[in-house]
Amino acid sequence: MIESRELAQRIAVLFDIDGTLLITGGAGAASWRLAFDELYGIPADIGQFSDTGMTDPEVGRRTFEAVLQRDPERKEFTKLLERRLHYLHKTVEESDDYKVLPGVETLLPRLIDQGYLLGLVTGNVEAAAHVKLHRAGLNRFFSFGGYGSDSSDRGEITRTALKRASLVYGEQLSPSQAIAIGDTPRDVEGAHAAGIPCIGVGSHHFNVEQLREAGADYAIGSLEEELPL
Repeated sequence: MIESRELAQRIAVLFDIDGTLLITGGAGAASWRLAFDELYGIPADIGQFSDTGMTDPEVGRRTFEAVLQRDPERKEFTKLLERRLHYLHKTVEESDDYKVLPGVETLLPRLIDQGYLLGLVTGNVEAAAHVKLHRAGLNRFFSFGGYGSDSSDRGEITRTALKRASLVYGEQLSPSQAIAIGDTPRDVEGAHAAGIPCIGVGSHHFNVEQLREAGADYAIGSLEEELPL
């Protein structure tokens, strides 16, 4: 259990996006499918070849290798990422099942009012993260982040977010001054690899008990519940 002395020093709160703040209703998968279909005539289903919590570049490469039976060349992978982002704007905007998860729209402004520094830790590349947040008007709450475009390693993504938090805050922040919030075991693993405690939110793919078993320091059912800050 983290001591109350350390809790009093908490400054940065690091949020995952998909399944924690919102769900896009399949918009991410649809954008990959459209990109593969345009470039290769194959409407690839990323769900067949990737796992929850993987970074965007990992998803793209694994799917490419599976459907085309070879590694992507650098030039064509760059084009695939560009086409995917091109379509993501459209698929997010048109998704009937896009929704912000319960508690988010009241929690974020409350944390800002309480003086917390809010950031992102996500497997999305940076541009994709902001496309997904834009529809709900949530970008304004996050002044820094660690993204799938920074590393394929979730621990390194989290460490990158903490470094950027220090730049924004103007002082060096230690892992004990941050806490991460995510909805998958990969979020827990990434936070712990950076020495940061994690709140597991059983709001999408995994329930509270599964997140506890994955090692979450705290586990809650949704962001409507009080956070252990």
